[in-house]
Amino acid sequence: MNQIDTAKLETALNLKNKQKFARLPAPLRMFLLDSKGAIGLLMLLAILLMSLSAPLLSDYDPQRRAGGSHEPPSAEHILGTTRMGKDVFTQLVYGGRTSLLVGFTASLLSVAIAIVIGVSAGYFGGVVDELLTFLTNVMLVIPGLPLIIVMASFFDGGASPFVIGVVFAITGWAWSARVLRTQTLTLKNKEFITAAELIGERKWRIVLIQIFPNMLSLTVGGFVLGTIYAILAEAGLEFIGIGDPSAVTWGTMLYWAQSNQAISFGAWWELVPPAVAIMWTGAALTLINFSVDQITNPQLASQKNQSKIRRFLKGASA
Repeated sequence: MNQIDTAKLETALNLKNKQKFARLPAPLRMFLLDSKGAIGLLMLLAILLMSLSAPLLSDYDPQRRAGGSHEPPSAEHILGTTRMGKDVFTQLVYGGRTSLLVGFTASLLSVAIAIVIGVSAGYFGGVVDELLTFLTNVMLVIPGLPLIIVMASFFDGGASPFVIGVVFAITGWAWSARVLRTQTLTLKNKEFITAAELIGERKWRIVLIQIFPNMLSLTVGGFVLGTIYAILAEAGLEFIGIGDPSAVTWGTMLYWAQSNQAISFGAWWELVPPAVAIMWTGAALTLINFSVDQITNPQLASQKNQSKIRRFLKGASA
């Protein structure tokens, strides 16, 4: 076999291997491309499963007394009890449900608003672009924290976690919308968009099928970072007493630990678990965000990662 035939064969094998790799599930691709993303995914799944399985993991009610005041960790209460005798582990797993739900929901709403406004402004241009850009600029200068403080004054006992999440969704989309508008303006002048318009493709199909898939990396990255921001902000606001103290979240656990002077009494178990849970979730989402570009754009993988892919495919075909 001459050198030209060998080169053609190698090219064909590389194309076949790339097609095999592209058909793999995204989580498996994450394992192959970036170990940081794989670790982050496992960490996130662990905290999600723990929160979703709260009724199976604990027989106690997170709102009711389960033991004595500030009992240290034991076989009966693996993370001890609070000053009011509530089981810390029970509050941790049930609180994770609310904190994670608020974070993911707020980020999802924020990204959805950003996509609609950013892509519409960039693609349609003209008066639509001017109006939506003006709205985006206005929202960029509206701070979320003072707005939540004002809204909390209208609720007896403070704003609920979901009210806080909605406010963050309403006020947190502007930056992502500006980025998506800029990317849309770049894609709008590409040849494949012009070709789609010339053949009479409907505008909504061009936006959904031609433009949006090319911004998937930005969208997923914005969602991950928005989730981190929403979880941390919601916990922070509840910690300083703006949220509803009767709700069970990681933030209210920190609030009550600080209010009950848990550290002064040596009850570290009341403060450390929710703090670790928040840091764990933030670290997991950050690690996943490192791998977003490589999942959506495998061609960006480094030479080291490509070697991992080739070894995997070679072993699978052996």
